Amino acid sequence: MDAEVLPNEGRYDAAVMDELQGRARGAGLWNLFMTDPRWGPGLSNLEYAPLAEQMGRSLIGPEVFNCNAPDTGNMEVLARYGSPAQQERWLVPLLEGEIRSCFSMTEPDVASSDARNIRASIYRDGDEYVINGRKWWTTGAARPRCRLSIFIGVTDANAEPHRRQSMVLVPLETPGVQIVRHLNVFGYEPAESHCEMAFSEVRVPAENLLQEEGDGFRIAQGRLGPGRIHHCLRLIGMAERALGLMCRRVVGRVAFGKPLSEQGVIQEWIARSRVEIEQARLLTLKAAWMMDEVGAAEARTEIAAIKVVAPTVAQNVVDRAIQAFGGAGVCQDTPLPEFWAHARTLRLADGPDEVHLMSLARRELSRHLDAEV
Repeated sequence: MDAEVLPNEGRYDAAVMDELQGRARGAGLWNLFMTDPRWGPGLSNLEYAPLAEQMGRSLIGPEVFNCNAPDTGNMEVLARYGSPAQQERWLVPLLEGEIRSCFSMTEPDVASSDARNIRASIYRDGDEYVINGRKWWTTGAARPRCRLSIFIGVTDANAEPHRRQSMVLVPLETPGVQIVRHLNVFGYEPAESHCEMAFSEVRVPAENLLQEEGDGFRIAQGRLGPGRIHHCLRLIGMAERALGLMCRRVVGRVAFGKPLSEQGVIQEWIARSRVEIEQARLLTLKAAWMMDEVGAAEARTEIAAIKVVAPTVAQNVVDRAIQAFGGAGVCQDTPLPEFWAHARTLRLADGPDEVHLMSLARRELSRHLDAEV
């Protein structure tokens, strides 16, 4: 990270990324997220945790090591739920870094934090599935090497709420797939290219279905658990870098007759940032450990908790660093503005704070329903 990634942040482009990925792969630092030893190094979630934190110090860091979302989640889905033929066609080239992928779940016309609201349709027609719908915040869809979308839609509107959806693999060159527009994030157009997409009478072979009809919600939950941990670990790395930038800045700047580092209010920013980062890291490590020991279902409380805590901590620390930098903190001279935008976005991505808080409250209340007052 220090020798290769950070020095190249300012000149990021496809050629630079290819070069960096070649070096990472040559060093054996590739697909580190993949816990399944058939397809990767087989590190546990807890072993991967400090590596993800280091990658999170740069917004281009995860891609260098082929550990970037949404590819990581899609590769985990294919490894866990894909057929041998699906794995051969899609998982292998993704693991090799030859192609990229995207995940089409969120929709612009409904509150997609409740998956039961999804309106996109998938229906069987002979040996094919026909797909119709509009999706947005489909990350990476416009990347030149993006070849695949994992699409979730309704196959049976009359089924039980959690059995209505299915997932299909949609090659992006399929007729009827359209990128409607790129979506900016607080004015930025990230390299990952978040897209709004239209799917109109898109036909794919029936064998592109993942698992069985009605398994979409279950697969999505299995996908989002590890992904949430990865996001939170990277956010902790981002917060650490922001804190380091803030400390170095205030030591070297003088205002009102003394260094900023001697101003009481700034010392409090630094102290609170350190405390918050340590708390978030320990909670995230606990969630990673529980994922390893008892699985995502049993770690739901901890995963929901870190998804609330980590983006908020990162946003707070970055905000203090911006304040310490003054005008330099809101322009391209530092990574802080993009850090802030990224952290703020992750209070929505993979479920907004409010959904996780609701889930946490329900589980906590359920523990006390039969207790005497």
